[in-house]
Amino acid sequence: MADAPATAVSERADATLFSAFTLSATFWLLFATAVGLLLSFKFPYPDLATSPFLSFGRLRAIHTNGTFYGWASIALTGCVLYVAAKTSGTAIKGKAFAWLGLICYNIAAICGTVTLDLGINYGDQEYREWVWWVKLIFVAALALTGTSLVRTVAERVEREIYISNWYLIGGFVFTIIMSIIAFIPYYQYGMGQVAVQGYFMHNAVGMWFTFLALGITYYALPKLLNRPIYSYALGVLGFWTNMIFYPLIGAHHFEFTPLPWWFQTLAIVFSVGMLVPVWAGSGNFFLTWRGHWETVRRSYALPFLVVGVIYYFLGSTQGTFEALRSVQIILHFTNFVIGHSHLTMYGFITFIAWGGIYALLPQITKKAPSLIATGLHFWLAFIGVTIYVISLSIGGVLQGLDWAAGNPFIVSVEAADPYWVARAVGGTMMFLAHCIFAYNVYLMTVGRRPAGATRALSGSQGASV
Repeated sequence: MADAPATAVSERADATLFSAFTLSATFWLLFATAVGLLLSFKFPYPDLATSPFLSFGRLRAIHTNGTFYGWASIALTGCVLYVAAKTSGTAIKGKAFAWLGLICYNIAAICGTVTLDLGINYGDQEYREWVWWVKLIFVAALALTGTSLVRTVAERVEREIYISNWYLIGGFVFTIIMSIIAFIPYYQYGMGQVAVQGYFMHNAVGMWFTFLALGITYYALPKLLNRPIYSYALGVLGFWTNMIFYPLIGAHHFEFTPLPWWFQTLAIVFSVGMLVPVWAGSGNFFLTWRGHWETVRRSYALPFLVVGVIYYFLGSTQGTFEALRSVQIILHFTNFVIGHSHLTMYGFITFIAWGGIYALLPQITKKAPSLIATGLHFWLAFIGVTIYVISLSIGGVLQGLDWAAGNPFIVSVEAADPYWVARAVGGTMMFLAHCIFAYNVYLMTVGRRPAGATRALSGSQGASV
């Protein structure tokens, strides 16, 4: 019993750290998606907000980088550190590194936003528009929080490393390597820059966000269902095949370009190979919750995880077929690609982040969210992103068909216009969901503990959403 006070202090410190990551991430979610909402209205109403500081070119980069490196990176990292501690049977180690990492994340996001709005950028390199010194701050954040993660797993109680931590550590290690490769200017000239751009922008999603989201799911889903993961072997298969196939598929974004034809073909072949880890991981999750839909219905965290897994399966499988030249020749550069990116980055990554936060944060803070607000959050976000993706998918197909037919460009604009309005409606619903989520984050962190505290990792936690 002598260690009980020390344990309580350590838990409070972990709760404060997790809360700080979640609060920071929530701010960036609100900011980045408010910018995105403004952008969605600029399509049907191009004369809206014409100041240079509110121009589409600057705001689009602010939206994507703020979402990627402000919201998703910080939110997932906060969940990751908690998952590593729980699966290792210890407290979060190297908290000073984690706190410094959080500070660096926020400094990078702030500096990146300001420089982009001033027109200071690295050029039209998607997801890496930040100038070099801002990127270095972000890489420092990765190294610092990654150090805390590795130290936590290294001091685990059990000898075995749980499958979650394979994905979590792998994501940090690969992303640091990827970032260094993408930031070195030596070979980034001409088509070399194009090849590196494809490598970075695709792996930023597949080897950073996807690995962290899957690692969180491998912990939270079985815990919420109160049953083991269906197959440890499928998890290992998904990990290693993801490592083999994903790093080389970025060139499928540049088909029919001067990149070597064999290189494009290799990217297509490896994109087809990605069906192995995607179906292995998705099937593992599907079989884990099979027969437990009543548990899902009565949980406020599980529906987010379930939607995230379903959209992971749909979006990643869709990505494989998009890589085929016969499909690219119609859909490339259309709004269909934007719909696909939101299907994966929002429907998969963001829903998993929300599920992880709703499942894990109340466990450590002992403060529960509002069940009514959580239900509204879920349905607004789910319906909103579905409208968003379907409308852009239809509009994108119409655009591509008009281009293939050789019609004047304005014809494709007129064809897509009503679907841009629908996208703005879906985006409005999504932003309202984010505001409700922010209220729940307040309740789970700095707000008062609700009467009748909810057990966050119980399958019967609260009412149906």
